[in-house]
Amino acid sequence: MKILYLAHRIPYPPNKGEKIRAFHQVKYLAAQHTLDLVCLIDDPRDLQHVTPLDKLCNRVHAHHIKPFPAKIKGLLSQLAGSSVSLGYYYRTAVQKVVDRWLTETAYDAIVCFSSTMAEYVFRSPLIDRGSRPRLLMDFCDVDSDKWRQYAETARFPFSLIYAREHRRMQQYEQRVHQAFDFSILVSRQEAQLFSELVGTVDKVVVVPNGIDADFFDIRHTIDTSLSRQTQNAPVIVFTGAMDYHVNVDGVLWFCSEVLPLVRHDNPQVQFKIVGSNPTAAVKQLALKDSIEVTGFVDDIRPYYAMADVCVAPLRLGRGIQNKVLEAMAMERAVVTTSRANAGIQASNGQHLLMADSAEAFARAVTQLLESTGLRDRLGKYARSFVIDHFNWLKNLDNFEHLLMKEPADCDLAVNNRLDTGRLI
Repeated sequence: MKILYLAHRIPYPPNKGEKIRAFHQVKYLAAQHTLDLVCLIDDPRDLQHVTPLDKLCNRVHAHHIKPFPAKIKGLLSQLAGSSVSLGYYYRTAVQKVVDRWLTETAYDAIVCFSSTMAEYVFRSPLIDRGSRPRLLMDFCDVDSDKWRQYAETARFPFSLIYAREHRRMQQYEQRVHQAFDFSILVSRQEAQLFSELVGTVDKVVVVPNGIDADFFDIRHTIDTSLSRQTQNAPVIVFTGAMDYHVNVDGVLWFCSEVLPLVRHDNPQVQFKIVGSNPTAAVKQLALKDSIEVTGFVDDIRPYYAMADVCVAPLRLGRGIQNKVLEAMAMERAVVTTSRANAGIQASNGQHLLMADSAEAFARAVTQLLESTGLRDRLGKYARSFVIDHFNWLKNLDNFEHLLMKEPADCDLAVNNRLDTGRLI
């Protein structure tokens, strides 16, 4: 098959949630088919990463956008009746490339990663000619609901902007679902929410994330200088992109409400925040005792290896948290909120510990810091759970299945098997 893949961010390197998912899709589809990739780059450091994708794909077009002008364009787009998201990611120059490639190639399918990339399909006059390609939309998560959550916690005027973005993106998601052959979500919970939004389960399918269990293996971690044995104090680790609102909110809450309670019994505990692009508020945390903000790191595995406990204190967002999967694959003991575990559905007390209030979260962390046996037991079962239920090859075989099936015939439909790919 000939496939055109449209991604709102360059799917390389696979070092954050959305890029991990998109990269594995691109890698899998390029091995099976002729794959052309169009993507956007809003971080100039990612310009160097086009070459690895050139080696995977038939051809690649990566368009660089500057974040600040793109945000202004997004706000103007919302004021004009559209949405911030569409204004941020839509570029006429990219549309011309998409249209030219559609003219040159008779694609069997177009795969869009993120709802905003549907705009390049909607604005192409070539889609309506004759028999159009199969259209697959990987929403991953329900973006409109994230904007709703942001609106509930933000201050004016951002609360107003976010609330409007929630409504506009909700309408847009409904439009995309009507136009595309399949709407793909990352978890059963996201699929249920999306089905309620669009008013039907038809064409809604679940393709979960996976984990590279060979890469995230404690036995393969090369840099032992950061291992737990070399530390003089217990270490708590959080990983994630630190310009992502969900992560920033979680880390700030942990440092202000949870960490002081943990330090009551473990005054020497260190907290390491590992992830790229830390905001000013996150950088300020490094001024406090025994809190380190690393910024971007080349290899995140040594930080998992050094952790006595990994935390995912997320109060916003949903979906499948790759940071949790990675820590579990590395046999680390994890404390997470019910929200961060919703897409993974690991068992509390068997694969990880789960807590939502500051007091309960602190108790769980303290319990793990004080019990090596419990940490090791949770870590062992966590890795087995991840290997059993989050296998990229199996899940992407399901993705491949969507390219061949008609919606009415697809046995991955929500109304038949909502938890396809994860038989828990």
